[in-house]
Amino acid sequence: MSQTDFSTLALHPDLLTNLETLGYCSMTPIQAQSLPPILAGKDVIAQGKTGSGKTAAFGLGLLNALEVKRFRIQTLVLCPTRELADQVAKEIRKLARSIHNIKVLTLCGGMPFGPQIGSLEHGAHIVVGTPGRIEEHLSKGTLRLDHVKNLILDEADRMLEMGFQSAIDAIIDLAPSERQTLLFSATFPEQIESISKHIMREPVRIQVASTHDDSSISQHFFKVDDNQQRMLALRLLLLQHRPKSSVVFCNTKRETQEVADELRQLGFNALALHGDLEQRDRDQTLVQFSNHSASILVATDVAARGLDIDALDAVINYQIARDVEIHVHRIGRTGRAGSKGIACSFYSDNEHYKVALLEDYLARQIVDEDLPPMTLLNKTPPPPTMATLQIDGGKKQKVRAGDILGALTGEDGIAGAQVGKINLFDNRAYVAVEREVLKRARKKLEHGKMKGRSFRVRHLPC
Repeated sequence: MSQTDFSTLALHPDLLTNLETLGYCSMTPIQAQSLPPILAGKDVIAQGKTGSGKTAAFGLGLLNALEVKRFRIQTLVLCPTRELADQVAKEIRKLARSIHNIKVLTLCGGMPFGPQIGSLEHGAHIVVGTPGRIEEHLSKGTLRLDHVKNLILDEADRMLEMGFQSAIDAIIDLAPSERQTLLFSATFPEQIESISKHIMREPVRIQVASTHDDSSISQHFFKVDDNQQRMLALRLLLLQHRPKSSVVFCNTKRETQEVADELRQLGFNALALHGDLEQRDRDQTLVQFSNHSASILVATDVAARGLDIDALDAVINYQIARDVEIHVHRIGRTGRAGSKGIACSFYSDNEHYKVALLEDYLARQIVDEDLPPMTLLNKTPPPPTMATLQIDGGKKQKVRAGDILGALTGEDGIAGAQVGKINLFDNRAYVAVEREVLKRARKKLEHGKMKGRSFRVRHLPC
């Protein structure tokens, strides 16, 4: 038996059985190093890149310690964004599906407050939420942490970057002092060191390798003279590699929007993701990108945190990140799960110091490459494979994914294989369909019925 088998751990038998059915056979490095001290009840600080398996590490730990018959909030997980909170809650529910009656509740900003109060009144075992909304519930007395045994800070570096320090302090002040605290972070700035000293007791420190294997991620660097050449370089690389799914990272919200707008004017299917977007616009952007209705996402580091994208062909750094660990975290979004990925970075003369820092960190010499040939500008940007239809009905109207699929594939409908991801929200739903059957699919939904009624349908263009 391998030392990385989950069966070597003192996990509840139901959890082990479920892990087998999920196909989780062996532990990732961060799981193998962090799970033994977590299961022993120790405080843990763990540093690992995106896709390292940290959610399953703390998820299994908190589920193993949970007393299901005590219907009290026993675990609080803090996340920087609603998307990450939803992703974490989904993973915990998946890990817990062999144990009956475990209730996981998400409490995030951007969502109505009233229904959250109602959910809290019905009780929960585990709460996953954003610091601002958790603090708001605590101040109003709608949430109490008296029975919390496990406090988890996921992507703590981003929470601090987003200005949640005071909210985190207020939450911790109201949590029991006798608890287990787990802190997970992709990078480890001084603030993390400081906060860990105040909220943790003799934490076990774990760090897994942050660099990436060149066999899975091919890194390329390009020197540019100015912003005009930066945009030219971006166009040429997108036209050369024609990625089905790519993220372009910018360092500011303003530049993120400007780059996305210019790409759209040039015929590319690009969307912007940054902190100034309204929650509904953010939801739509993430839906369209994850279901392959948009092939390019231009994003800031903070906004892109918590992206749940299965396969990313390319990452392009419009500017090199301000921090070397953030650079490594960015490019770690491609080349995952054994697939190949490409990472391209642009830098100008006044960014040479960043290149020098990266060379030290990566222990390699960075040599700038020639840009692809200008003749590529004669090519047309490739269209996305899918298109998104928005339906003005969702969970509250009892619309299910099966209803949407049935309406699309019924008599004279489209084939099931031509239907992509279906995303359900409270009062709306989104379905991806292959672009060539968009008109037929829209007509089927507009003239058909779900739950005995018709819903308004519209195409979401990029």
